[in-house]
Amino acid sequence: MDVDKKNKYGKINISLDAVAEVAGTALSSVFGVVGLVTTKRGNLNLSESINVILKKERFSEGVRVKKDKKNKYIIDISVVLAYGVRVPEVVSEIQSQVAYNLNKAFDLKFEEINVYVQSIRNL
Repeated sequence: MDVDKKNKYGKINISLDAVAEVAGTALSSVFGVVGLVTTKRGNLNLSESINVILKKERFSEGVRVKKDKKNKYIIDISVVLAYGVRVPEVVSEIQSQVAYNLNKAFDLKFEEINVYVQSIRNL
């Protein structure tokens, strides 16, 4: 599913990879974030998927965009945080940065930005 938008000139189709890249880049600048992890496990079990920090080219595997029944967009992000950070503050900053950057880049507001902390790493 892609994100669709319409303006006075016509339709705009934004790929999920583009949304994921902007979201991933935004959260990678937040202090305490180690990285994104995959939500698409395939052959990996949960513990193996947490050990695979995604590179920038694969951010779309750690960010899911869904459309609800009211045609509102919801974004789910799976992250690994650094040990010793204040998790609620880091998650709040992730949500704030992702919302700001997605709105700035695509002029879209997301109904929800859900952050799933999959692991804490001691660096």
